[in-house]
Amino acid sequence: MIDPKLYTTVVHAGTHPDPATGAVMTPIYQSSTFAQEAPGQHKGWDYSRGTNPSRDALEAALAALEGAQYGIAFSSGLAAEHAIVQNLEAGDHVLVCNDVYGGSGRLFRTLMGKFGIEFEFINMGDLDLVKERVKDNTRMLWIESPTNPTMQILDIAALSEIAHKAGAVSVVDNTFATPLFQRPLELGADIVVHSTTKYIGGHSDLIGGAVMLNDEAWQEKIRYVQFAAGAVSGPIECFLLHRSIKSLAVRMARHAENAQAVAEYLAGHEKVTATYFPGLPDHPQHELAQRQMQGFSGIVSCDIDGDLQAATRFTQNLNIFTLAESLGGVESLINHPEQMTHASVPEALRRELGIGESLLRLSVGIESADDLIADLEQALAHI
Repeated sequence: MIDPKLYTTVVHAGTHPDPATGAVMTPIYQSSTFAQEAPGQHKGWDYSRGTNPSRDALEAALAALEGAQYGIAFSSGLAAEHAIVQNLEAGDHVLVCNDVYGGSGRLFRTLMGKFGIEFEFINMGDLDLVKERVKDNTRMLWIESPTNPTMQILDIAALSEIAHKAGAVSVVDNTFATPLFQRPLELGADIVVHSTTKYIGGHSDLIGGAVMLNDEAWQEKIRYVQFAAGAVSGPIECFLLHRSIKSLAVRMARHAENAQAVAEYLAGHEKVTATYFPGLPDHPQHELAQRQMQGFSGIVSCDIDGDLQAATRFTQNLNIFTLAESLGGVESLINHPEQMTHASVPEALRRELGIGESLLRLSVGIESADDLIADLEQALAHI
């Protein structure tokens, strides 16, 4: 259940009437540069790669949303992740949950790994294994919960404690849960990262990322990368994202309600062999999810009874669900991870995780739950 206070937070965070005009909404400051009264003397903004009033307002909203001191906006979720790991050094060791978003794994393996940083992908559901794999040079634990796409729930508090005992930081990708359903900083995490393209944006019309945290030293390091590398959000994207935050609470309540209904329907269907949703009582980490989360969000994964041909036929016969990458928009989407979002994951790891030709990931939108279930019903009849 969403904390009622957050309904107020999302509407007002980072928003103040414009002092020049009285505009209720923060204007779009579509300017790359700002006039200076004298060399080095300005009104707080000099060049929009560094700071921009539209981005300042968004970052204040992002911080309030996650209950953090600092919010830092980026041009994409992967740009936000890159800014974090770019602060590591050659020889550092990072433990990564093995069921991590495919783009994150690709970033770690193919880009950052060649600079001498060791990324080790392990099952973080096994806390004893995590403790065993921590090394003297372990600097970071990279946690994603719920995981993408198999919807595992990882114990953020316990993993953060392991990180801290090792002198490492814990980073949590909170994209699936959003700050309304999960509060990693309150559970002991050091850094929270989001693809704001997803639920926070919520309308499939922008690309963005965010980092939220309380640690001043890490904030300075990440913000320096934001400025020096330049992967910043433009003023229009900042405006759109700030606008979207205002409806986040009402949207997430509906996403979660619909996903629960869809998951329960799929779990009882004879042509569905497995359903992965933390709100189902038979989910392996259901109890942990109840302790750690305030709601189960809107992503449901399932295995259908069939092969790639059957999965393809099913997706092609849907009318309301759209076959597309991404998630978290108001419209319902369906994705085939093996062929789409997780195609870059090494095949052996995909098999280990159960990301096969029959696995589908549903991003359940805010339409009528009855209509969504009817759409799934008629499409399942084709396999």
